[in-house]
Amino acid sequence: MVDFDLRSANARLRASNPLIQCITNTVVQQFSANVLLALGASPAMLDHEADAGQFAGIASGVLINFGTASNHQLLAADAAIDVANAAGKPWVLDPVSVGAVDFRTSRIRRAAADHPTAIRGNASEIAALAGVGLGGRGVDSTDEVDAVLPAAAQLSRTTGAIVAVSGPTDAVVAHIDGTDHVARIDGGHEFMPLVIGTGCSLGAVTVAYLAAARSGLADPDADASAVNAGEHTTDGGAASARFEAVVAAHAHFAVAGELAADGAKGPGSYSVNFLDALHAVTGDQLAQARMSLSTLDAGESVQA
Repeated sequence: MVDFDLRSANARLRASNPLIQCITNTVVQQFSANVLLALGASPAMLDHEADAGQFAGIASGVLINFGTASNHQLLAADAAIDVANAAGKPWVLDPVSVGAVDFRTSRIRRAAADHPTAIRGNASEIAALAGVGLGGRGVDSTDEVDAVLPAAAQLSRTTGAIVAVSGPTDAVVAHIDGTDHVARIDGGHEFMPLVIGTGCSLGAVTVAYLAAARSGLADPDADASAVNAGEHTTDGGAASARFEAVVAAHAHFAVAGELAADGAKGPGSYSVNFLDALHAVTGDQLAQARMSLSTLDAGESVQA
């Protein structure tokens, strides 16, 4: 079974102050930038095709979120993904509303085929991207997290990505050494879905933790070259470090989401409290996050 040290994951993030390039939903750009700053990362919202590729070589990691994708953002994403892969930088795909309309779905599938380091979405988005669901209602999920875990495991195996499924209890799936590992993280609050940007900004936080994890590897370039070359069953400490990083991002959100409820009267005050809580969360609090680890049984199949 994989062991996690979320305290150290948080310490690496704060020490490394990763620079995260966000090619993301225009509705959530400011909120996502504030979230990254609150937890100790630096945001950069460069999303024009003229300079996105060059900046990806400078950034510590890249978020790709096609929530409100323009032609500029689509071209910028292509350029940034190419550079991130070539440089061994982690990048995360948030498949917003995949399955809802054809063109969006085709572009997201194209990005997923470029082997993201992690994929983060709600249950319906993960099922649709795995080819076993139709997607949700716009950005809203109509599926349960546990029901799509076999699909998430299949997606992890085919893309090489760590796959995170958001819901009342988040689940993170990683295919390591031939085994499908699942981490479930409890926390958050019922106000979170009522604040625009909480899901999209979690994708940015996931990149930040992955970038920090890469900075702690003895030979990050050698590891990344193997992952980005398509060796989807990477083993050893590096694969576990990526799994730990994605779990740490979700644990940070879960813990902060609970803390933010203290004194919140509704979604507006909760949003402000949430940024404060993200900043205040300590490594010790992350180490106490309500989390469980398991593996998927080999007999659990994906049902179309």
